[in-house]
Amino acid sequence: MPSQPWIDLRAPGRLLRSVPDLRFLLGAGLVSMTGDWLLGIGLAYSVYALTGSTLASAATLLSSFVPQVVVGSIAGVFVDRWDRKRTMVVANLVLAVGLLPLLLVSGAHRIWLVYVVLAAESVVEVFFAPAEQALLPRVVADEDLVAANGLNGQVRNLARLLGSGLGGVTAALGGITAIAAADAVTFLLAAFLVSRIRTSGRPLDASSDDPTDVVRSRLAGLAEEWRTGLRATWRSPVIRMLLVFTLITSTGEGIMGTLFAPYVREVLHGGAQVYGQISGVQAIGGIVGGFLVASLGSRWSPAVMLGAGAVAFGLVDLAIFLYPLLLVSPWPAAVGMIVVGLPGAVTVAGLQTLFQRHTVDAERGRVFALGSLASSVTVVLGSLGAGLLGGSVGIMPVLAVQGVGYVVAGLLMLATLDGATARASAAASLDLPGTTPSRS
Repeated sequence: MPSQPWIDLRAPGRLLRSVPDLRFLLGAGLVSMTGDWLLGIGLAYSVYALTGSTLASAATLLSSFVPQVVVGSIAGVFVDRWDRKRTMVVANLVLAVGLLPLLLVSGAHRIWLVYVVLAAESVVEVFFAPAEQALLPRVVADEDLVAANGLNGQVRNLARLLGSGLGGVTAALGGITAIAAADAVTFLLAAFLVSRIRTSGRPLDASSDDPTDVVRSRLAGLAEEWRTGLRATWRSPVIRMLLVFTLITSTGEGIMGTLFAPYVREVLHGGAQVYGQISGVQAIGGIVGGFLVASLGSRWSPAVMLGAGAVAFGLVDLAIFLYPLLLVSPWPAAVGMIVVGLPGAVTVAGLQTLFQRHTVDAERGRVFALGSLASSVTVVLGSLGAGLLGGSVGIMPVLAVQGVGYVVAGLLMLATLDGATARASAAASLDLPGTTPSRS
């Protein structure tokens, strides 16, 4: 019998051809996330250009994440009761309508509308994200899960490449009004694509088809179900370590989200289009990384993917943030962002696979929502720190903290996760009490 090839470059294409629902899910994600990047890049640069304040930049990021801190802890409870597909469709429609007030932003005196809209959009996103994460394992078989996450990573990076470039160009040509109109169109198209998915989005343990009954039972048992999700998170050593990873790296993401636009404008002396291009080209490396993950996923340990990917990601980020000490030019930043995209894709695929394999369908939404809550809290802290320190300590030194955080988090995962995943697998095979069973 011929041996199995070490790398199967045709595997991603075969998976997409054989699972139409995966095509619709990834297509919807591509369109929606392209709009997200268009909005995020356009607003980040526009707000800083209008105000010249790192605190104003921090407020833009905080408007997106503070509502997640408030709502994120209970969102998963609702998602685990609702039809996940319907949740995604409705969320996209609401997100499109919610952008309309941005059409009124004509200058710095109305910048407060940006914060209000971002806060409202963030609340809706809190429900959308766990629904999407919970639906993917239903669309593909377990043996294809790593490959599917690799493809999902490619989609995210392609969206970043397209959306970042469009965001920079749109901000330069039409400002905030044009950005809002373009993003609304992407949400409407994404809602249509999700509606074409045939896989059921209903939770496996749904107890009632009557929405009124579901609402009543949810309100009555909300606190207990939230505690159930917290216990599900705490009893799994793997999920606990993923939570630690999230706390560390999300702090860095708060720093990055606040200070990267000021970094491009003040340190590299680039405009909106340069900012969009530098932010977007990370997707090139990410697409390559996602293709490798999809092709080699069955041969890689997700724990090693997460740890090694994070270390490499942090080291490249440090080079991106510190090279202007020797040379002030945008092109090394663009090259570095392309390179960092590859370990970034590997890291995300490893993180998603570990999360999905160490949670069960009935609790996955709640566990994901709790992780999102932890991420939101630390993004807020990182953003506040960056906003306060960016002007006094300096943009480059504060940004360097983000790279160091990824290196530390990656080394910690390499030191702990392989053993934890092995123990979890052994315990699940013996059906020991108090362990998190593998997804059936």
